[in-house]
Amino acid sequence: QVQLVESGGGLVQPGGSLRLPCAASTSLSSMSTMGWYRQAPGKQRELVALLSVNGNTNYADSVQGRFTISRDNAQNSVYLQMNSLKPEDTAVYYCNARRFVFPPTDSWGQGTQVTVSS
Repeated sequence: QVQLVESGGGLVQPGGSLRLPCAASTSLSSMSTMGWYRQAPGKQRELVALLSVNGNTNYADSVQGRFTISRDNAQNSVYLQMNSLKPEDTAVYYCNARRFVFPPTDSWGQGTQVTVSS
């Protein structure tokens, strides 16, 4: 399993911004996708943003236009830039990596708490 470490979470006011980094223990070239998910209390974990090895991205409708996923291959890291944050963005955010194997295998970070409140 790939080791993933998220950070950058915290408390931010509505309309503010936050940047979440995720450092992987393995080269990103060995991953078919890197992604960010989130889970609020009492709800299932949901996809926020996905980045494939070819550079294609996908975003949840609720964050489209506000969040951006990116990567730095030299640092084996992916990032989630979150702008115009809303209270409903409050959740634990998890980094995900899917490896180039069949069946594909997923690795998860420990999660970082993001709270949007005044």
